[in-house]
Amino acid sequence: MNGTPDALVSSANHIDLWLAHYQEISDAALHAEYRALLTEEERNQQLRFYFPDDRQRYLVTRALVRTVLSRYLDIDPADWRFANNQYGRPAIANLDPAECGLRFNISHTRGLIALGVTQRRELGVDVENVLTREVSMDIADRFFAPAEVAELATVPPERQQDRFFEYWTFKESYIKARGMGLSIPLGQFSFHYPHERAVHIAIDPELGDDANRWSFWQYRPTAAHLLAVCAERREGEIPSLTLRRTVPLVAEEVLQPELLKTSEAEPPR
Repeated sequence: MNGTPDALVSSANHIDLWLAHYQEISDAALHAEYRALLTEEERNQQLRFYFPDDRQRYLVTRALVRTVLSRYLDIDPADWRFANNQYGRPAIANLDPAECGLRFNISHTRGLIALGVTQRRELGVDVENVLTREVSMDIADRFFAPAEVAELATVPPERQQDRFFEYWTFKESYIKARGMGLSIPLGQFSFHYPHERAVHIAIDPELGDDANRWSFWQYRPTAAHLLAVCAERREGEIPSLTLRRTVPLVAEEVLQPELLKTSEAEPPR
């Protein structure tokens, strides 16, 4: 990976996705630098995790958020403060949201942390490890929309796990972009695939939302991980995306993973 440049410009027409393979960041001196950026409350929270993997994931996540946000605004990484909304979604607390404009969203799974950053548009990100997490199709029967359950039943058994996570990551990205988490019933909105590269969302009127308000993308950044992004369309504008792999405070590189599905896909010819 290349060395880290000094600054980036956030834009309402663009989304940056930052990926950190936290299990590969094991240098003790670097961990000490990360801990120095955290608040006392965050350092205490890290120690409460029983498993070493969870402690390492938490540490790298907090360092990632702080160092990345400081790439867009001239604020020391240690000076950021955060607060959760009533649904548990974190946001910047020590700057006025209207003045700052930055929006971010975090997701993590076994082996990978994903952080999305944009300007003045709602954003949701979800990443899942599809190799280490096996799920029962009963979860889809209980929580997915009927159309999704019916489509999932037509998928060959060897593909059902992948298809489940395609739905799941899209659903998680949407409820995170809404900022309301699982207070939004998963069965009251659904995704369907007009063709293999396309995705559309349908939303129950009870949710008071417009399907045309949102854009979606799905990537496979590694063989083990599936990543979905949901972003608000501002005045009809569709943002561009850049994916970066990073080791906070050390290095980064731009990635070009295959785009699996998007709501902006052209119809097949």
